[in-house]
Amino acid sequence: MVKLICTLADHSDDVNYCAFSSSFLATCSLDKTIRLYFLSNFEELPYSPLKGHTYAVHCCCFSPSGHILASCSTDGTTVLWNTQNGLKLAVLEHPSRNPVRICRFSPDSLYLVSGAADGSVILWNVQTLKVHRSGSVKDGSLVACAFAPNGSFFVTGSSCGDLTVWDDKMRCLYNEKAHDLGVTCCDFSSQPVSGNKQEFQMASSGQDNVIKIWIVSSADPIGMELRCKHTLSGHTAPVLACAFSYDGQTLISGSVDKTVVIFETGLQILDGVEWPLDLWCGAQTFRNKCAFSVRKNTGNILHTLTQHTRYVTTCAFAPDIPLFATGSMDKCVNIWQFEPKQLFTERKREMKPLSQSASYSKTLLCLSKASETARKGIPNISLENWSEEDVSVWLCNHGLKSLVEIFQKNNIDGKELLSLTKESLADELKIESLGLRNKVLRNIEELQMERKSACEAVPDEFLCPITKELMKEPVIAAGTLVKQSRLGADSFGVVVPTGGMWK
Repeated sequence: MVKLICTLADHSDDVNYCAFSSSFLATCSLDKTIRLYFLSNFEELPYSPLKGHTYAVHCCCFSPSGHILASCSTDGTTVLWNTQNGLKLAVLEHPSRNPVRICRFSPDSLYLVSGAADGSVILWNVQTLKVHRSGSVKDGSLVACAFAPNGSFFVTGSSCGDLTVWDDKMRCLYNEKAHDLGVTCCDFSSQPVSGNKQEFQMASSGQDNVIKIWIVSSADPIGMELRCKHTLSGHTAPVLACAFSYDGQTLISGSVDKTVVIFETGLQILDGVEWPLDLWCGAQTFRNKCAFSVRKNTGNILHTLTQHTRYVTTCAFAPDIPLFATGSMDKCVNIWQFEPKQLFTERKREMKPLSQSASYSKTLLCLSKASETARKGIPNISLENWSEEDVSVWLCNHGLKSLVEIFQKNNIDGKELLSLTKESLADELKIESLGLRNKVLRNIEELQMERKSACEAVPDEFLCPITKELMKEPVIAAGTLVKQSRLGADSFGVVVPTGGMWK
C-alpha cells in the first residue's frame, strides 16, 4: 500500500521539519539552511538552499497560497521568503530574542504565529510585518502550533505537556494537560467533523509515547471544548511528529524509535448519525435510511515503516496527491507514495473485485493516463485552475526553464496560459525566439490533448452525476444508483437504493 519513491540526502545535519505546498516541498535542518524541491520530480529549485539564519532552523511552513515560506530558528528570528525567487521578504525578530521553535500561517494568510523557547507566543500581521498580539504560556517552551481550518482559533503545545487554545486577540480560550512528559506536535484535520463547521479533529503527540485524537469544539453556548476521543499506541519511544491526511482518515507519526507509523483515524457521521466506518461491507439502517459503506477502525495500524536509521523528527502530507514525507536525524527526507486502493463492488451483499466490471479496462486506461501526466510534472487539477507556480513547474519540466522569469513577471497562470497566441508571446511577453514561441504553443496543445484523452475514456457510470468529475472510489450495487462517497475524498462510495428510501 505504501512504497518509498525517493530519498533526499542534501542536508548536512539533522532534518528538523518538512512542509508541502501545492507545488513545492520545503525542508529545514540543523545545518542552518532551508531546501526547496519541485513536487513534480523532487529536483531541487535553482535558488535552493535558502541561507539566512545564523543557527539551526527548527521549522518551516508555506502560506496557504504557497507564495511565501516562513522559517524560524535558534537565532531568534522568523524569516519570510519569496518562493518565486528565493529572496528574503522580511526578517521578524522575536521580541524576547529567544530561540523560535515553531511558526504557522493562518488559513487566510493574514497572520503568522511564532512560538519561542521562553513560552512566548507572537501573532504577527503578515501585511504590516508588525506584532499584532502577544501572549505566553505559564511553563515550558512552545514546541507545537496548529490553526483550526476555519481560522477562528489556534492551538499551541508546550514542553510541559499543555495544549492551549487561543483566539486572534490572543485570549486563552482553553487549556488542557495533554501529555505528561510534554507535547511535541499537533495537527488539525482539514475536514470538519461530520460537516459541523464548529467541530474539528486534532491530533497531538508527546514524550509519553502516544498520540491523542481530540475533538475540538467552538460552538456556542458551550464555548471552547477539547474532548480526547482516542489514544493511539504504536511507538515504543517518544513520538516527535504527527500529521493528518487531507481527508482526515489517515494519520502518520514519527518517533524516537526510528519508525513511521500509519494509522486509520476517522469517525464519520452520515445524516446526523455517528457511526464508525473497513471491517465489513453491508447495509446499515438508521431512521429508515439505508446506506452501504465500509467501516474504518480508528487507531488501526496500517503500516510501520523502518527505513530511517535515526530519530524521525518530522512528517507531512502533500495537499492534493497521495504522497507524504518523513524527515530524520539521519539527515534524510524520505518521500512515500500510497498505492491505489483496490476497488470493490457490492452485488447482492457479495463482494467482488471491480475488475469484473465491463468498464474496468476503460477506467484503468483513464487512471493510467492521469498517472502518466502526473509523472510529467502536470498538476492533477484542471488546467484553468493552475497557479503561477504550477505553470513554472510545467515550463521547467518541458525544457522551457529560461521562460520562467518572464511568465512570473507577467503573472501567467492556467487561464492565461490557455489564452497565449503567437502574437501575445512575441508582442506582450517579448519572447524573441521563434523556436521558443513555437515550442510553448506546441506544448500547450499537447497538454490540452493529454487532458482530453485522459478523460474521454471514462464511462459515465464512473462520473459524478452532478459535478461530472471522476469518482475516486465508486461502489456498484445491482439495482442501485452509484454515488460518490459523501464521507470525504478518500472514503469509500455510498450506494443509494433507487426505491426512494433516501431523502
